[in-house]
Amino acid sequence: MGAHSARHLRRVLRLYLVRSGLAEVTEAAELALTELVANVVRHVPGRRCRVCFLLRPDGLRVEVADDCPELPVPADADALSEGGRGLVIVAAVADGWGVTPYADGRGKTVWFECVPRRDVRRRPPGGRSHPGACE
Repeated sequence: MGAHSARHLRRVLRLYLVRSGLAEVTEAAELALTELVANVVRHVPGRRCRVCFLLRPDGLRVEVADDCPELPVPADADALSEGGRGLVIVAAVADGWGVTPYADGRGKTVWFECVPRRDVRRRPPGGRSHPGACE
């Protein structure tokens, strides 16, 4: 996966959402997806991941899975720092997000959900988060 991959994934996601009647969550979902893909590019050895878009009864769930065992946590980034705000942005634009580590400890799935305003049910972040190099 390269830095340009996020652009292609955003395009696919946008088409998927528009055709599924969820166009209103497109901007939030594209931004959150971009941040998760950027984290893979920056922190996952080999830059390999799997991306899944799931339609749910209440909206969209996006999952980005990789084989890096380090679990991400939102950083308390300095306002002037160049990075470190990816998960803070995901938390700000998504209706829920979390990290699900693989049972064998050899990777994880980072996910977020976007719910159309007509169905908003704000949920706290799920999954487990631990400090690590794979933010």
